[in-house]
Formats: sequence, C-alpha cells, structure tokens
Amino acid sequence: MFNLPPFEQLQEQVHSSSEEDVQRSLRAPHLSSADLAALLSPAADKHLAAMSVRSADITALRFGRTTQIYAPLYVSSFCTNRCRYCGFSADNTIERRLLSLEEAEAEAMLLHQRGFNHILLVSGEAPAKLGVDYLEKLALRLREHFAAISIEVQPLSTQEYSRLFTAGITSVAIYQETYDRETYTKVHLSGQKCDFDFRLETPARAAAGSMREVGIGALLGLSDWRAEGLALGLHLAWLRKNYWRTGLTVSFPRLRPAAGEFQPLSEVTERDLSHLIFALRLFDPDVGIILSTREEARYRNGMIGLGPTRYSAGSCTAPGGYSNPDITGEQFAIGDHRSIDEVCTAIRQKGFDPVRKDWDAGFQLQ
Repeated sequence: MFNLPPFEQLQEQVHSSSEEDVQRSLRAPHLSSADLAALLSPAADKHLAAMSVRSADITALRFGRTTQIYAPLYVSSFCTNRCRYCGFSADNTIERRLLSLEEAEAEAMLLHQRGFNHILLVSGEAPAKLGVDYLEKLALRLREHFAAISIEVQPLSTQEYSRLFTAGITSVAIYQETYDRETYTKVHLSGQKCDFDFRLETPARAAAGSMREVGIGALLGLSDWRAEGLALGLHLAWLRKNYWRTGLTVSFPRLRPAAGEFQPLSEVTERDLSHLIFALRLFDPDVGIILSTREEARYRNGMIGLGPTRYSAGSCTAPGGYSNPDITGEQFAIGDHRSIDEVCTAIRQKGFDPVRKDWDAGFQLQ
C-alpha cells in the first residue's frame, strides 16, 4: 500500500529546499524524491528555463518528436458525489444525461470518423446508473474500431478492472484531485469519493487488474501545487516500483469554470503548471504527460515538445455533445476549442508528428 506522508511534511520539504539543493538536483543524472522537492521549490523558480531545456531533451530522447492525440467521450453526467469544484456535483442543477449504448457507440464512431483512434470514456460517479456491465458492453462494441480505449469513471475493484480489460478497456485514469487530506475533506461533501484512502489505492487496483496503462493526477487550484507535485511524484515512483509492467501517465488539470461557480482555493498560473511539468519530466523520464483542452491553445502550442506527450483535441465535456453541439450540462468549460486537424497542424508546424495510433491489441501478450 502506498504510504503518503502528511501533506504538511511535503510542504515543509519543498519550501525548505535551498539554491544549493536545486543546483545539485539539476546536475543529478537520476533524481531522488529530495531532488524532486528541490526542483519544485521556490528556489527553483529562477531555473525554469534550464529545466525546460532539459525536459525537452529528455522527452525527445524517450518519446521522439511525437505527440499522441486522443478525445474524451462523456457518456454520463449523473453523479452521487457532492464535490464543490465539479460541474457534475449532485448539488448542481444541470441537464443530466446517460447515453444509451447505441448513442455512445454513435458518438464514438463520429470521433473515429474525425480521425481519433484513442478515446477516453468519461462519466460522473453513479454506479447504479453506469456500472461495469455498461462499460463492458460498450467496450465490446468499440474495441474493433479503436487502438486504445481508456476510462475515467468511479473507482472499481481489481476484479472489475480485470473484467473490463478482457472486454477491451486498455487503461484507467483516476485522479486523487488533491493529496492534501484536510482540503480533500473540505471539498468532498458526500458520496463514495469522500473516502480518501479508497481512492488513493485505486491506481494500484487498476494495475493489479492487468490494465496496460494507469494515469494519476492532481486537480490544481485546491491546495499548494508544489506539495501536490511532490505527492504525485512519490505516488508515481511507488507505482513504478510495484507495478513495473504497467505504463504510467500523469496529468495536471487546472480548475476551469463550471456549474456551481466554485473559485480556486489557491492560484496556479501557466508558469506554475510548466514548472510542474518540467520537474516531473526530469524526475520520471518515461512517464506520459497529458496536457488537455482545459488549457488555452496558445499555451498548449508553446508546450509542444517541452514535456507533454499526449494532447486531447476537439473535446466536448457534455454527454452527446459531439453529435449535438447545442446540448448543455458540461462538466467544465474547455479552453482550447480547436478540431483534431487544427491541433495536428499546430503540432506539425512545431516540427513534431501527431500520432493518432501508437498501439494495437495485437501487440498485447496473451
């Protein structure tokens, strides 16, 4: 079981790092958790340019001049959790929809026609509305059409993840939201999501359930981003050590406007986000780093090749929104509204190749 240190201890470690610590960490060929703390510290702020260069070099060495493209497919906005920051929170009065299997398949095929081979199935957390049976049936319908199908849904058991893997789900994204227990309690008011430890243990259950890839992340704007980055790095390192056969990704979603009008509890600028990305890239050269359409097109263009390896494109966060753009009830407002072709063009203009397919089920060992 991952043993997360107290958040206050992580904050102390990050904020007490010195200039000497940063210089030593920048020279280190392999980074320890203490090095990660130093590179996330205020003392490292003035070294961001050097960190970006090294991050770009490592990314090119490990991933080449490529950026993978994917699209989220929202299948349900029903949720039993009351999370202060989320548009899908049970407290909010929004249009709720659960796509039928036929509707979800039609949305997926529309994305396929637009050129997507990697999709992420997303839903609110309402197991009675959308459970493993639904996901299994949908995966069986879609697996012949997509190179990779990921899910971002409620936490499941190891046996349930194994069942979905057999049906064609290849990866799981499960974000802790915040590693700060005190803040976690304040923003999660009711529902299964209130169980901090159960959620913290979910990535390990997914990996144990044979998932090819597991993604973790922290929602930026809830607590101290520097300490969140250190906690995320520690969690990543633990998963890397204990589930070395599983591919790992990290994401740093920043809070966006959503129903409920929740305001961030702490400011996280684009510069801060870049700092996090560079530090995590230096800490784990092989981790996939996701930069979604939460961010503006200008910023995403500027980050191509500097650390992120995966971009979403042409996104909609309301179930049924691809076939009907007038549908309301989105989870949050996106920042980059460009189509897949526009995003791919921007990637090529920076001298990189947008990859629409980099996996096939035939590669999987039986």
